[in-house]
Amino acid sequence: MKVLYFAWLRERVGLAEEEVTPPAEVVTVADLARWLAAQDEAHAYAFDNPAVVRAAIDRRHVKPDSAIAGAREVAFFPPMTGG
Repeated sequence: MKVLYFAWLRERVGLAEEEVTPPAEVVTVADLARWLAAQDEAHAYAFDNPAVVRAAIDRRHVKPDSAIAGAREVAFFPPMTGG
């Protein structure tokens, strides 16, 4: 699956996107974030406070407990404000 990073997550990881193949036990967005954080120091830094990271699966905002099965794309981004 493709993982996209936006804003300061992209800066911390050092990539705008990457293709990943998580293991079978990675079933939710939160699992994916934890698995990514374990990959290297840059990812660990990006996900050091998962409570402030938001996600979308195939361009639809989702909760951390959302299943990633069948996802083509998972995006991670900081909270957004509008006005």
